[in-house]
Amino acid sequence: MKRLLVFLLLSLTLLPALAHKPSDSYLSLAVDGSVVRGQWDIALRDLDFAIGLDSNADGAVTWGELKQKHKDIEAYALSRLAISSGGSACSLAATEHLVDDHTDGAYEVLRFEARCPATGDTLAVRYGLFFDIDPQHKGLLRLQRASTVGTGVFTPEAASQVFSLSEPSRWQQFIDYAAQGVWHIWIGYDHILFLMALLLPAVAVRVARHWEPVPAFVPALISVAKIVTAFTVAHSITLTLATLGLVSLPSRLVESTIALSVVLAALNNIYPLFAEKRWLMAFAFGLIHGFGFASVLSDLGLPTGTLAVALVGFNLGVEAGQLTIVCVFLPLAWALRATRFYQKVVLLGGSALIALLACIWLAERAFDLKLITP
Repeated sequence: MKRLLVFLLLSLTLLPALAHKPSDSYLSLAVDGSVVRGQWDIALRDLDFAIGLDSNADGAVTWGELKQKHKDIEAYALSRLAISSGGSACSLAATEHLVDDHTDGAYEVLRFEARCPATGDTLAVRYGLFFDIDPQHKGLLRLQRASTVGTGVFTPEAASQVFSLSEPSRWQQFIDYAAQGVWHIWIGYDHILFLMALLLPAVAVRVARHWEPVPAFVPALISVAKIVTAFTVAHSITLTLATLGLVSLPSRLVESTIALSVVLAALNNIYPLFAEKRWLMAFAFGLIHGFGFASVLSDLGLPTGTLAVALVGFNLGVEAGQLTIVCVFLPLAWALRATRFYQKVVLLGGSALIALLACIWLAERAFDLKLITP
């Protein structure tokens, strides 16, 4: 039991130290008869690692360096994408190169056309970008035909998928976006560490500047319920407002404040400021975390006709992923709450490690530095 808790804690702290934002690319396909128009946003840092963009090795990729590599980018990317319709392969050709900024850096924007000799009710896509060098990479697909929008996620285990071009049911769209919500809370390391920092003291109580185990399970459960509920309500509010375009904040401000929230939540376990009112911190910073979730949802693309369905599905997926983490953590923490190992190593040591990591994130995001991010 003790070893399992150590493994979980290290997984949540050391893994994001290697890459606090997983490698993603964003593939948009718009079907118009036998022609598929595509846009592929690929992180420059990933392309630099794969084919080399920074010719003078100064740590920055200029437009001139990128322009010299356009043909190489086309060859590399399009050789790792295959589209077919009606059982016939479509021919791919690049049409334009642009650059865009995402929350985690600059991206190559490769626009292309796929011309298909036949049309059908399905579109088959085989995706293989970076899978040979980064098995954690994911391709996020937005597929549009007329007013119908669908999504998909490509991984090494699901590299080939077939998509229906007929209008999906509302229930299927709900399921698709709920699955996206679950996945994105699980890979949102900063969101997870914020929640974990708040939950670590849930099975303990502060007595004379020391943490002591809570005597009964019910108080611990109530503390967890208050924190999770406050976080859920808060980020649901801003996720909805941001998705509907009613409120917007600069991405650097949002990402920096999320990192700051992790720092403060972790330090609160070492030098308590909020005492037993951690749910207030969960609510206050949960409002900012909602803007972070909204940026993920906007990257996936939203169907205009079923916006409410997609929004509710994604939000409930986030909650389901969050509750899964809580259900794994709480029984382990409860079983070890009275041990010196939990009080010293997990609660205090884990909080210090989380705070240190989040400080690095904060510096990276606030000042556009690269300290531990590949």
